[in-house]
Order: sequence, then structure tokens, then C-alpha cells
Amino acid sequence: MITAHGLTKRYGDRTVVRDLDFTVRPGTVTGFLGPNGAGKSTTMRMLLGLDAPTRGRSTVNGRSYATHPAPLTQVGALLEARSVHPGRSAFNHLTALAHTHGIPRRRVEEVIDIAGLTDAAHRRVKGFSLGMGQRLGIAAALLGDPATVILDEPVNGLDPEGVLWVRTLLTSLAAEGRTVLVSSHLMSEMALTADHLIVIGRGRLLADTTVAELIRSAGGASVRVVTPQPEDLRAQLAAPDITITAADTPTPSPTPEAHELRIRGVDAAHIGRLAATHGITLHELTPQTVSLEQAFMDLTQESVDHRPQRQHQPTAAATGAAA
Repeated sequence: MITAHGLTKRYGDRTVVRDLDFTVRPGTVTGFLGPNGAGKSTTMRMLLGLDAPTRGRSTVNGRSYATHPAPLTQVGALLEARSVHPGRSAFNHLTALAHTHGIPRRRVEEVIDIAGLTDAAHRRVKGFSLGMGQRLGIAAALLGDPATVILDEPVNGLDPEGVLWVRTLLTSLAAEGRTVLVSSHLMSEMALTADHLIVIGRGRLLADTTVAELIRSAGGASVRVVTPQPEDLRAQLAAPDITITAADTPTPSPTPEAHELRIRGVDAAHIGRLAATHGITLHELTPQTVSLEQAFMDLTQESVDHRPQRQHQPTAAATGAAA
């Protein structure tokens, strides 16, 4: 388990992380999200004792990282995959790490196999691609068979097969009861992998919630209904917690008299049963959700430091050249 209490980091008069309180629990994959410059990397560095907090504290498995007598067996971390001596082979790099904790050679061989680096184990790291470097970094994080894993952008540089491997690895680690904290800019991967989310912006906690709840709070759960009897359906669904609106941009319907509605506060199954009971014709009944990416952007829109002021327009010269 990872805990943060009032975690704050200042550099001079600039506060990078401000009063963060959160808990990352075992048995789940927790996504750590935020725009560029939100303070994610600084927070991870404080969790791992690489940066000292200005105020507050954090613990990993009940104690600060620095006080663990054998930290590799408690916490495996990937913050910078390229922090490896380029002249070493993957095997020698992992062996050197293993010696610091009395980890046997067979475990080095195991994590090399887990990471899919068997054929490249004795090649110098300087010849590794970005994706291979990521695999080596993840192998190092798993070396001590830790109860807690912290990974910063683990799919960076990986091909589709590698992305799937990381996705499967994270879920399997959580299924074993381990604590998994992973930072990523790929919302599609977080939607598929994460059970829980911690979202920060400009160093502040914005959300500590599940993927489903974040989408729901963004107004993403609705049902699209096309019916020639909109008023009858409205009457039957009338309730304080149900909202029904005409679609902003109606799409073509099977008949000219059909109307498109967006309904929130009730699921598609209930609407279908009610319509059948009261003889209301439905041409379409489709659950609608916003993506995690859209929900994230809505939540963090005030925390983005770099935003284009206007859409790019081609210059006259470029337009003329294109013509």
C-alpha cells in the first residue's frame, strides 16, 4: 500500500506539489494521471525518497521508502528506463542490481524471460531500442519480486505487442494482491487497465475515483433514443432524477416524424421495458458514454499550462502553394 499525507514540494517560490492526500491500495491497478507539469514525476520521486518533501510524508508498505532495509524486495520502480550504463548487457545490469540485495541468479533469468529479453540478454544496452529499454526497466522493477510496483509511462516506445504485454502484466500483478501505481498519458490504456484513478493538476488533487465514476461525473452516461412518440416517452419517464433533452445535432431517423432524445438518470434496459409496456415505438435505443480521455480533459481543462489560443489556419502563401 502507498499513502501520501499532505505531500508538498516547493522549489523556491514555486509549489510543484500541494497538500496531496491519497492511498493506493493493493489488488488494484491505480492510474496516476495529470497534464504535463502537473507534478506526477515529482510525486513519484518523493514516494521513492529521491526528492524530500517540503512538507508532509509518504509511506510504502507502512514505512518510508528510505527505511526499508531491502527496498527492491518491497518496491519496484521504473522512472527513467535509460538510466543504465550503456556498456553493460541487460544480464549484467540486472545481476549488479541483484547483488545489492542478495537476489539469486535464477531470479535475474526469470525477469529477463518475463520481459521478453532472452535473445537480447547479453547485448550491450546502448544498442537497445526505446521499447527494449522499457522492457529492461520493467524487468529491473520486478527483480525483487516486490509487493508494490511504481511505473512511470511503462508503454512508452513499445509496439502493440509490447503494450498488450504491459497491460496483461499490470492486471496480473494486481490480481496477485500487489499494489500497482502507473502513470500514463495514454487514456485508452488506462481505460482498459486501471481500476482506480488519482488525477492531479498543478500539484493539487483533482480526483480520487474509479474510471466508471469519473466518466459518470463527466456526464458521460446517457441513452440515445429515437422515437416517433417523444411526448409519450417523456410522460412515462418523468422523475426528478431523470433528464430528457432533444439531441443538439439530430441524426437522420428512419421516418421523418421520429425524434432523437438524450436521456440521463436511467439505463437503456429500463427505457426499453417501459416503452414495451406502454406501446411506445422505439426506432433506436443506444447507451452512450464519453471516453475516459474526454472525461480527463474536462476535469483538467483549468490545469493545462500550454493551450493553443486558436486553431491553426494555413497562410495565404501555403494555400497558394497547395493550389
